[in-house]
This record gives sequence, structure tokens and C-alpha cells, in this order.
Amino acid sequence: MVKELQLRVNLTEEKVADILKKKAAAGLSIPISKITAVKVIRKSIDARKKEVVFNYKIAVYIEEPITETPEYVFEYKEVSNAKEIHIIGFGPAGMYAALRCIELGYKPIVLERGKNVQDRRRDLRAINQFHEVNEDSNYCFGEGGAGTYSDGKLYTRSLKRGDVRRIFENLVYHGATEQILIDAHPHIGTNKLPKIIQNIRETILKYGGEIHFESRVTDFVVKNNKLQAIQLLDGREMQVNAVILATGHSARDIYELLHKKNILLKAKSFAMGVRVEHPQELIDQIQYNCPGERDELLPAAAYSLVHQVNNRGVYSFCMCPGGFIVPAATANGEVVVNGMSPSRRNNKFANSGIVVEINIDKDLPKYEQFGVFKGLQFQRDLEKLAFNAGGRSQTAPAQRLTDFVEGRFSSTLNDCSYQPGLNSSPLHSLLPKLIGGRLRKGFAAFGQKMHGYYTAEANIVGVESRTSSPVNIPRNEHLEHPQIQGLFPCGEGGGYAGGIISAAMDGERCAEAAINLI
Repeated sequence: MVKELQLRVNLTEEKVADILKKKAAAGLSIPISKITAVKVIRKSIDARKKEVVFNYKIAVYIEEPITETPEYVFEYKEVSNAKEIHIIGFGPAGMYAALRCIELGYKPIVLERGKNVQDRRRDLRAINQFHEVNEDSNYCFGEGGAGTYSDGKLYTRSLKRGDVRRIFENLVYHGATEQILIDAHPHIGTNKLPKIIQNIRETILKYGGEIHFESRVTDFVVKNNKLQAIQLLDGREMQVNAVILATGHSARDIYELLHKKNILLKAKSFAMGVRVEHPQELIDQIQYNCPGERDELLPAAAYSLVHQVNNRGVYSFCMCPGGFIVPAATANGEVVVNGMSPSRRNNKFANSGIVVEINIDKDLPKYEQFGVFKGLQFQRDLEKLAFNAGGRSQTAPAQRLTDFVEGRFSSTLNDCSYQPGLNSSPLHSLLPKLIGGRLRKGFAAFGQKMHGYYTAEANIVGVESRTSSPVNIPRNEHLEHPQIQGLFPCGEGGGYAGGIISAAMDGERCAEAAINLI
């Protein structure tokens, strides 16, 4: 017999051997000797009150052995000579589209503008140490996409877009720890993601798929509103049956190419702001109600904040406990910041994007001349502003949090995890009012919600501008572009995802849709 049970375990109890089995026996009023095994289904932390508690959902096996059969079996087929599906981009959407093609008996041919995860590291070093941005290989472009170096957070609210459990189990199949199947807010860690991505690459190649790195798509050949071929920067032309366009939210050249060819695009609402960084110990003290260091059983504390300011949301985005701020520019002449964490989340800083919702129909009247690219141009202008304020390198403009809110220049800055360095800048006056004004009120409100959050010990660093794409590539009920037969916009670049898991689910759906229509 197997029974499911909800348990609450405090920190003292968590250190007791076999505590789940003991609590399960008491909760079910049976002798502990009758419990053959306890399997954790879900685990979360409740720190809302003074006493921190672990919430467990468990399966209790009573006088029968535990079953360890995964919910999904991934049966990949040999596809070397199968019908082809071309996939542009090898981030989460592209990877999962390719895997799904192989499961369904079709050959994926992946074209990735950047490099593989190993070679990509040299270009990341060049950004951090020498302030040199390779426009095809950086924190956004390359094997695994932006997700490779963005903490590996797997939380998603997109539960209606696909099977979340299936995506998680596929990650476990390719080397992720089974802990991601249990944690309420799972993450893998920047240091462990590259190996998992390499394993996914090897699966695709093993079964006959193709992956072409350093292969930037520069043109689409369209005849009679049907996509016939794609052209690459090196001069190659490939005939296509269907193309899954999974280029990510920063592939501006793809948007410009589509627009040039009169392929329908739409401007889309998005969000921009800054990244704030606190000492992790301070966030731990606030969230766990502890006077000093957090208990060894507790992970680095996270937070989620939201506040409405003048009818626009101001909210935390991509919060990275025990993490680093990284340079996420995709071209020279711009500064963009993002965050990431290693698997242990053991760095001394906590950082998060704090961004302001931008309504594309109401907030940018001065940019109407740019049409569907009005949000994109606003994004570019803000990144150029950050580049100039930082000193015309990858050094980022920064300010103490309290100085930003109170409108003062920071004569000194706190230590920071951002490797290219900081330059003290009056961001309170440099940022456009629709962002800066709302951020200042938002931060003050966050200080009321999290006592101690509003502090001179925190820096804000600019700019957090790539939360999502400011452009949408439309698609119909078959996930195909309404004008161009054979083109399937996908993932964050199309405007249909907001993170690793939602992008992966969309990749699978687009693979299925492309196969159904060719």
C-alpha cells in the first residue's frame, strides 16, 4: 500500500535521523516497522513566520517495495536518413525541438550562430576581462542559449503550455540531479548546466541529427509565401521543409531581416530596469528571521517582490541567491547586465533584476516613428546610455540603492560581483522617468515589505534590459507564421516563452506542429 502525506518539519526535527519515517508513522498511526520506504515528492520552505519550516509531500510505502520507475521513457529513433526539420538556434527551445523531432522520427538540422559550451567560455572571459564582445558568442548566443549562464532556474508558471514534468525528467535523463523533480523552486546551477547541454548535444548527434555551430542565418528564400531555403553567412544555402525559429530574445538581426522581407512582426510590451545586489547574509537574515548566519540546512534565501506604481508593475526578475552579476551585451557599444548562480549558490552576494513594466501602446509616444521596432529602439537607447555612463566599456554604471532613491550621487560604491567593474553614475537622473521614477518608488515600497532591504549596503547596476523580447513574431493556431508557410516562430525570440522551461515546452510544441504540417 502507498499513501501520500503532507508533513511539516522544523529545523530541529530536520536534523533527526529518519524524521520523515517517524512523522509518517505517527501521522498514519502505524508502527514504523511497517514502513518500508518514504519517497519525497515535493519539498518547499515556509519562512513566513519566525520558525522556518520545511513542507514535505511524501509517498509512504507500507509493507511493499518502493518503485523508482520514471514517469516518462524517452525513445529516440535513428533519423540519419529521415525527413528534415531545420531549427535556427540551440537554446532551450531549439534543443527540445530537436529532441522531440528525433522522438517522432524526423531529422533535426540545428543552426547555431554561436560556439559550443567549451569554446564559448573563452569569449565570456574576453567580455569579463578585456571588455570585448563577440557578437555571435557571448552570454546570450552559443550552445544552450542565454539559459546556459543564467542560474538554471527551472521554475515556471506556464503550466498550461505543456508537460512540465516531462521537461524535468528529460533534464534528469541528460544528467541533472533528481532533486529538480522534488524542489518547489528547482535550479541546476551555471556550473552544472554545460555538461547537461553537452549530453543533449550528444544525444542529438548519436541518433542522426545535425548541429552546425558558428552558422549564422542571414536570409530566408521565400516563394509564393512559402519558405523554400535559408542562407548562411558563409554562403551556404539549405533547402528546407520547415523552419523552427528559436533564436532567442536578443537576435535583433533576425527581426530586422524579417521586417526587411515584409514578414509580419508586432511590437510587444516588455520590462526594463536595473539589477540590485545585496550581501547574501542580509537577505538571509530578512527572509529567515535569523540574527547572524543562516542555518546550515537552509539554502541561500531568495525573494520575490512586486509593487504597482502609477498603473505599472515594478517587480523582481531572475533573482539569483548566492550569485553573480554578469555582462550580457550582444554587441560592442552597449551595456546589459544579467544574473547567474552556481549550483551551491555560495557566493556572498544576492542579486535580482528589478524592472518596470512598459506598455508598448501607451508608454513610448516619442518612439512611434520606429513602428514595430519602437520597443527595440528604446531598449537600444537605454543600453547605449549605460555604455556611455559606465565609461564606454563593459564597466557598468552603478549607484548605492539609498542614493538612487533619494537622488544623490554615490561618492563610493559597495563591493560587487560584477567582474568588469562599476562606475559611480547618477542613475536617478540618467534613467528615463517612466523607469527611474517608478523604480525609486518601488524600492522604497520594497523596503517596507522586507525590513532591511532598503539599505546603503546595496548597489543598483544598470541596465537590466533583456527580460523578454520587445518584438513578437506572430503565429496562428497551428503555431505557423500567418503569412509564411513553413516558418514556426518559437520560444522567447518569438515572444512565446519566459524562461528555460516554458521555452523548452514551446520547442516541443513547435516540433510537433511543424511535423504535422509538412
